[in-house]
Amino acid sequence: MHSNRRTFIHHCAGGALGAAAPWALASPAPYPDKTVRIIIPYPAGGATDNLGRLAGQALQQALGQSFIADNKGGAGTTLGTRELARSAPDGYTLGMIDSTFTINPGLLGSRLGYDTLKDFTPICQIASAQFVLVTHPSVAVKDLPGFIAKAKAEPNTLAYGSAGVGSGPHLAGELLAQRAGLQVTHIPYRGGGTVISDLLGGQVQFAFATVPTLAEHIRAGKLHALAVTGNLRAPQLSEVPTFAEAGLPGVDIQPLFGLIGPKDIPAAVVEKISKVLTKSIQDGEMRTRLTAMGFTPVGSTPQAFAQRIREDVAKWAEVIRRGKIQPE
Repeated sequence: MHSNRRTFIHHCAGGALGAAAPWALASPAPYPDKTVRIIIPYPAGGATDNLGRLAGQALQQALGQSFIADNKGGAGTTLGTRELARSAPDGYTLGMIDSTFTINPGLLGSRLGYDTLKDFTPICQIASAQFVLVTHPSVAVKDLPGFIAKAKAEPNTLAYGSAGVGSGPHLAGELLAQRAGLQVTHIPYRGGGTVISDLLGGQVQFAFATVPTLAEHIRAGKLHALAVTGNLRAPQLSEVPTFAEAGLPGVDIQPLFGLIGPKDIPAAVVEKISKVLTKSIQDGEMRTRLTAMGFTPVGSTPQAFAQRIREDVAKWAEVIRRGKIQPE
């Protein structure tokens, strides 16, 4: 009796294991096997949104699955970024970031609701951009040394506008002031478009903006370009020197744009996305489109992107601390 009972249990167990084996041993479906969402922490339109959609198109074409943009603007990008931090780490929710992501830790601290360096997985830096320093013609200076001399001779008489406290153009102006020892006035606006309108009208005397934003006004003679950020001259403004060439090294402002995910995404998924984007940026149509839009294509590894994020967080935190900048 006992022997028969043991035999019965053995056969039942074996049958159960045999039935379960195909399911248990089946390989997981290759990533991605469903739609991937890319959270963009801005309303539709604008550089970060455009680049996020461009990245989604490249990934969709290469991987054969839908990558859709999900605009979650608000609260200085923290609304969408906070949602990304709380998403499942399965690779089906990703997020676009720009330099605001690296500025916010120094500006907002614990109010962010997430840890910039611990709660995310950097995947690939897609591109960077260059800022150009421009003046209204009424400032009547020919170059960066002349601007610095005028600003020092007339402290707090030159004003610059930006899209708000803690924005990239604001901190670019603050970094310039710190490096050159200037006293200038910052006027925050609620959007970049109004800044450009007032700059063209002479209500503010100078500003920083990305090269594509101002190139047309510079070529038309409505604004005077003094210097560009970065190590190389901008292709659209090849006659304009870099800050280092103009005699003021250290004004290193190159806005970044890239793709990240929540922490703990499987390494194989991160590597797959990064390799697809990097190949497209380095060899494919995406590179041509980025260049035409005025960006510098990058296509970095996850490790290099993580390092760049750490460096920028530290740099902007120091600029904010030294400038005693408080959020609005």
